[in-house]
Amino acid sequence: MISINKKTLQDLEFPVVLQHIAARCHTELGKEQALLIQPLLSEESIHFSLGQTAEYLSSLVSENRIPNHAFDRIDSELNLLNIENTTLEIASFRKIGTISSTVTTHKKFYKKFKAYYPLLFATSEKIDLNTEIPKEIDTVIDRFGEVKDKASDTLFALRRQINVVKGKISQSFAAALSLYNGSDYLDDIRESVYENRRVLAVKAMYRRKVKGAVMGNSKTGSIVYIEPEATLKHSRTLNNLEFDEKEEIQKILKQLTALIRPFAPLLSDYQEFLTTIDLTAAKAKYAQETNALLPQINHEKRLFLRDAYHPLLFLNNQLKNEKTYPQTIELHAENRIIVISGPNAGGKSITLKTIGLLQVMLQSGLLLPVHERSSVYLFDKILTDIGDNQSIENHLSTYSYRLKNMNSFLKKCNANTLFLIDEFGTGSDPELGGALAETFLEVFYEREAYGVITTHYANLKLLANELPHISNANMLFDNKTLEPTFQLVLGEAGSSFTFEVAQKNGIPYSLINKSKKKIERGKVRFDATIAKLQKERSKMAKTGSRLQEEESKARDEADRLEKLNAKIKSKLENYQELYDHDQRMIQLGNKVNTAADKYFQDKKKRILVSELLRIVETENSKRKKKTANQAKAERRKKAQVIQEVQKEVKVIRTKKKLAKKKAINKEKNKPRPVFQLGDRVRLTDGKAVGSIDKLEKGKAVVNYGIFTTNVSVTQLELVERKK
Repeated sequence: MISINKKTLQDLEFPVVLQHIAARCHTELGKEQALLIQPLLSEESIHFSLGQTAEYLSSLVSENRIPNHAFDRIDSELNLLNIENTTLEIASFRKIGTISSTVTTHKKFYKKFKAYYPLLFATSEKIDLNTEIPKEIDTVIDRFGEVKDKASDTLFALRRQINVVKGKISQSFAAALSLYNGSDYLDDIRESVYENRRVLAVKAMYRRKVKGAVMGNSKTGSIVYIEPEATLKHSRTLNNLEFDEKEEIQKILKQLTALIRPFAPLLSDYQEFLTTIDLTAAKAKYAQETNALLPQINHEKRLFLRDAYHPLLFLNNQLKNEKTYPQTIELHAENRIIVISGPNAGGKSITLKTIGLLQVMLQSGLLLPVHERSSVYLFDKILTDIGDNQSIENHLSTYSYRLKNMNSFLKKCNANTLFLIDEFGTGSDPELGGALAETFLEVFYEREAYGVITTHYANLKLLANELPHISNANMLFDNKTLEPTFQLVLGEAGSSFTFEVAQKNGIPYSLINKSKKKIERGKVRFDATIAKLQKERSKMAKTGSRLQEEESKARDEADRLEKLNAKIKSKLENYQELYDHDQRMIQLGNKVNTAADKYFQDKKKRILVSELLRIVETENSKRKKKTANQAKAERRKKAQVIQEVQKEVKVIRTKKKLAKKKAINKEKNKPRPVFQLGDRVRLTDGKAVGSIDKLEKGKAVVNYGIFTTNVSVTQLELVERKK
């Protein structure tokens, strides 16, 4: 069973590749699924996923292109369908209809071209074809998202009546408009729309002359909006008919929901199928952009990557118009492990990451940017140790972490493992770390594991020369220009070019020469070490003193916060006590008010006195007897609390008044715009936008399209100047 842990995926930047694939998905569900891609667990599932992606990639350059698969997710609709007596909205039916139609189109397409897309056809065959769902929805809902007139006989009749009544309303309104306009009762704008009804714009002085319902008036009060009496009767009829129409539509939608409810599991399968297609399409598009393909998959434990590109580096360099150098590397039974050496910044780590990322991509169902004659093998485990990986939380240094990682490698490593280790053995004394790294490498070799490591250690290079199934490799480095060529060469170890690179970076030759002589004298100097230790000790003492000072400051701050907390707690208790007292007084007042109200009704003094005595005795039973001093102290405390509360309330009110005053002054100081004909404006307390048709003596005629209105320019605010 294939097993690749999350740490390996992070080391190889696999999540970044998934983000690129998610960005190429058309649907939200596809994006979510793309970010969840993991290495597949079986060889069969890997072959199937790779095959599907390769088929979709071929369709991108073929005349038989796969149909569009976009859809809106229907998770909420599926949840509602699982609840009895629920009703879906029109938009939900449209989404369900679109998904059903899209799946039908895809099934027919794959059936027609199953010779070209056998794996995609096999996936589509797993779901049942249902043409009834879109047909039923299409019977009820039109392409504009409205319920059709013929969805039911009742709805058809209601809408016919509505059209008749609307005609009558239009006729009666036109007659009233003509009548009262001839009598000069109407304002210049003649009519308007109020609460979605046509109304007459009657001059205020003639309001009693016009029969009908007053709907409102203008802000200046000069115009009264009246719906004519003849129109009013028809409007009421129209309201009743529209209410009946809504009821009938709801009934139709409920019936349609009940009809579709049994198909909820099938709709869920449809959504899952289209999400798979979306994900496959995104992987194919990513493959197209990185020039990726499906290499040969062998069973002879041979990994041959010819002209392989790191996909992330390839796309990044493509944006910068820079060249990306391909790598060619081969691992097989006679050459299982490669030790790459050479200078830093020569491309060793990139080569290592390229091999690892391509292997993970392959085993996750993604195509590889390699030459078509490349051949790959599916490993059960991929182990990586790349980067610094210090762990602050677990107090692990680089070397401690690496040792822990190596221990994990030793437990998991077998003949079906690919391991990738960057800077093998670093983090400790070069001699001791190198010796331990050599031992680890021998264990990996004995277990017949496959792997690639990068190192600067000479003993590992020598070991690679001595053992038959390990080989050295190096990243080419130009001796003259001291520039890397980013080319991997198998068969020989590489030099680190330590002094050469130092010279290229401007280090004086005299210092480099002096450094060379120091190697001959020896590596260790006790005097220098002791001096260094003394400096470290002095430094530690200063650090300890500074930490003590910071600890003292922290303690003082903690004391201050504790006192502040106690003060706040005391204040809260006082407020609670005051609140409880006020609540008790309110309850007592309510009881007295009830007694007074009863006395007001029946005028019985004896019952009133009896009730008041009962209330007083009940309250006194709750009180404890206090001395005069205790009572005085309690009154003083209450007065103090009330005073504090009043003071805080006064401060808050003062702040609010100042803020309000500032806002008013700011509004007053704001310059008024000078309006021109054609400017787009709106009322200061309104939302509708119109254009100025006429300006005269501080008044403006604003045209809203279906009506005009006459307002003062002080009531207007500028939206857009005339272009």
